Amino acid sequence: MNCLVIGGTQFIGRALVAELLKAGHKVSVLHRKPKHALGRRVGNIVADRNDPKAMKAALAGKNFDVVFDHVYDWERGTTSAHVEGTVRALSGNLHRYIFVSSVAAYGDGLNHHEADALAPDDALELYVRNKAMSERALFRMHARSGLPVVTLRPPFVYGANNPLYREAYFWDRLRAGRSIIMPGDGRRLMQFVYVQDLVRASLAAMNTPAAIGHAFNIANPKPVSQMEFVELLGKVCRKPVEFVRIPRGQITRAGGHPMGPKMYFGIYLDMPPITQITAKAQRILKFKSTDFESGLKETYKWYLRHSPFGKQDYTFEDALLANAPAMPPAKS
Repeated sequence: MNCLVIGGTQFIGRALVAELLKAGHKVSVLHRKPKHALGRRVGNIVADRNDPKAMKAALAGKNFDVVFDHVYDWERGTTSAHVEGTVRALSGNLHRYIFVSSVAAYGDGLNHHEADALAPDDALELYVRNKAMSERALFRMHARSGLPVVTLRPPFVYGANNPLYREAYFWDRLRAGRSIIMPGDGRRLMQFVYVQDLVRASLAAMNTPAAIGHAFNIANPKPVSQMEFVELLGKVCRKPVEFVRIPRGQITRAGGHPMGPKMYFGIYLDMPPITQITAKAQRILKFKSTDFESGLKETYKWYLRHSPFGKQDYTFEDALLANAPAMPPAKS
């Protein structure tokens, strides 16, 4: 099939492009830069997906069977209008439009099923609002015009080439023999999905007729606590873990923020718990997740060879850690 990957030059898109090529599909990527490093077999389309006129001009006269919409502009936000504009700029008989949303589209809460209501249009957080509204817009287009849309709702995505300072945040500190700041009691639940599992789910959404018109939760079935997550990272890199519990209020008063620059627990990882049930994806897409420890071991191999984050400044963390009582070492 002739496939377009919007946002195909980093992390999820990069892994998807590799698998599409391996499967023998024709692939192009759409992004804002004049070149990419994905090889000569991958076509290059230049446009800002947040600019409807630019998208219309860039896609004019081009026909694609499948479109994978993977990009979100974290600086400006990507709205439902931007997503709708992308769909309207496409021509030809589309086989599938696969949109990567997020578990955040639910807003909050535990054990979400796909039929649960998404966050309202006036949700406080921009990312949550945009993802929920984009999904609603796409499913309206499905109902009105038959758009063959599938949406995927992953939680935290991990794996090789992750541009967000998450797994590497902890491995940097564990390998340096530093204590790990644990905001609160460490019991907040988190849910993850291996990047290759999300790619496989994307391919299944492309090839499964019964997927059209549906949303799917794509995640490891079992959530983990913040403490369990860091302990597993320590196990993977074979380093002892020493936690220092600090109340969130104290961290906030000192200027700490989950998105940085005064980050204290990996970018965006200290968020209110939100989890999902993956039974529908298992049933329709035959989704099966990679064992979390196995996926992290593969990610650690990449980290040792290619970690792009450089030397870290621990000044803020040192100030928080000063005089804070240590928790007992994690059990081996």
